Amino acid sequence: MGFVQFSKVSLAFGDRDILKDVSLALASGSRSALAGANGSGKSTLMRVIAGKLPPDAGDRAVQKNCRISYLPQSGIVHRGRTLREEAETAYAGTTALLAQMEEIGKILETVEPEDAQSDILLREYYYLHEKIENSGYYNRDARIASVLAGLGFEPADLARPAEEFSGGWQMRIALAKVLLENPEVLLLDEPTNYLDIEARSWLESWLGSFTGGYLLVSHDRYFLDRTVTEVYELFQGSLKRYIGNYSAYETARRNELAGLVKRWEEQQTEIAKIESLIRRFRYKASKAAFAQELMKRLERMEKIIIPDSLKKISVDFPDPPHSGRITLTLEGIGKRYGGRRIFSDLDLTLESGERLAVVGRNGAGKTTLLRIIAGQDENFEGSLRYGSGVAAGYFSQDASEAMTASEQTLAFLESDAPTELLPKARDMLGAFLFSGDDVYKPVSALSGGEKSRLALLKLFLKPMNLLILDEPTNHLDLQSKDVLLNALKAYSGTIIFVSHDRAFMEALSTKTLELSPQGHRLFYGSYEYYLERIAGEEPAPPQPAAPRTGQSNTALRREADKRRQSIIRRLERQEAEILETLAEFEAEKTRLESELAKPEVYISGEKARQVSARLAEVTSQIETQTTAWEAKALELEAVRVS
Repeated sequence: MGFVQFSKVSLAFGDRDILKDVSLALASGSRSALAGANGSGKSTLMRVIAGKLPPDAGDRAVQKNCRISYLPQSGIVHRGRTLREEAETAYAGTTALLAQMEEIGKILETVEPEDAQSDILLREYYYLHEKIENSGYYNRDARIASVLAGLGFEPADLARPAEEFSGGWQMRIALAKVLLENPEVLLLDEPTNYLDIEARSWLESWLGSFTGGYLLVSHDRYFLDRTVTEVYELFQGSLKRYIGNYSAYETARRNELAGLVKRWEEQQTEIAKIESLIRRFRYKASKAAFAQELMKRLERMEKIIIPDSLKKISVDFPDPPHSGRITLTLEGIGKRYGGRRIFSDLDLTLESGERLAVVGRNGAGKTTLLRIIAGQDENFEGSLRYGSGVAAGYFSQDASEAMTASEQTLAFLESDAPTELLPKARDMLGAFLFSGDDVYKPVSALSGGEKSRLALLKLFLKPMNLLILDEPTNHLDLQSKDVLLNALKAYSGTIIFVSHDRAFMEALSTKTLELSPQGHRLFYGSYEYYLERIAGEEPAPPQPAAPRTGQSNTALRREADKRRQSIIRRLERQEAEILETLAEFEAEKTRLESELAKPEVYISGEKARQVSARLAEVTSQIETQTTAWEAKALELEAVRVS
């Protein structure tokens, strides 16, 4: 069992405290997430834990021989090897152990058995042998093939030079390597950023059977809910631990800060009123003194700060123009690239207000179909017709490449914004992760992710009744995804979209189109309905001559997996109910403790006794519910890894 532990770790960049007296412990079996607003220091903390960045103060303790593997967010490029050779570098540490074991073996040949040194060398030899066995080195060919396949690589890719793969696939290679290292502690910073639905599901399953501990940063709520049992929140340099999955953390945090959020909202309303008065009177000579006094009041005001994830931010898009009942009709649509057929004979009719999720594995043609619908690809078979009055807008994965404007980000957005949205332009940029002086950056100086977010936001400012969105949630954090999702749910037009975020797909879709090498199928329901349907599909019936007992292993595994998933869903519901109850008791405990801190409570001895008695009762209930949650979490974990 390996562990890494930090105590009172601090780190500052200039005059800004990134980490302040942070304490954290990770060990084999840890299932942890790291939460916090963009820019709060999550990646910095991950680098400190990994030993890549020394802290200014504090203690870092790592168990001897504990292996820590770290995956950064981006910036990794592999060159000079084939994919297969690059994956095998994950075993470089094991190769060194082999050389060490061989050296000890040579020494043992020269040492007499009764020599005291012989026992020491033998223990070291068998220790190294066990380490090598546990690393999977002797089964590495199968492990490499399995991990790469799970992350979406094809068998033919193994012989390709690593430098041929694009940026997203480079990060998949890096992820494959840290998984193959089989460490005691695994640090993954945004591992789902470049993964499709299938690869995310595979990674979720892999983590479920991983015997070491891990700490994740991710903007995929569904993925976090399925993989973690505790959440650390980094806020203003301080770190706090919450028991439960990510949704339980959000519930507990909201209950914990309900009063603070209310006071923050009241203060924001007051600030907005004062700023409005300042703008109104600052340039009038007769009111200049009044405006100055208002400005001083703002400066003196002690600002309430809450986590960005708890701020209620909304974005209102222009109402879509009126259109006919039929938005889009596709008849016999087909597409091929050279000799490769992508899809054929695709028929589809969409009515106004429907939300179509297009799903399928990488290479199934999802982006190609959206380009055809958007008019970006006119080289296809069949016919495509927009309905009466349809005005379409298209967001592509490579939208950032066309953004080279030199004007400031805020001005760039305002140039296309309707008059009624101009006052909200800055708030809208904030909702899409442009904070502070970021809004004054030249568009040409923005990163690829920033340009992508800006392109998405600019698209939504135009009055349209058909939105065609290819991976709109890429480069968004959880809060921004929620803002986008709420805006799209309130939008009355038609939406066609591709996404790798399961929670987003389930919440938005009303129809699901599946593309696969076998053809295409339309499901009249959400993505969640689609998953239930395909999970419930039976394999092809056996040949007439085959007896019933000859059911295939695949069918048996599928039936067993269905039963297992049903048990998991039931246990997850029960766990969520326990955690919700626990959060309610925690909130009541906080309230009672605050009540006992008031001197006036003790004026009446009876009142103090009542509060104290209730506090003792609530504390007991918290212990009971915590014990129940731990038992349920263990039961759930046992089923997941079975």
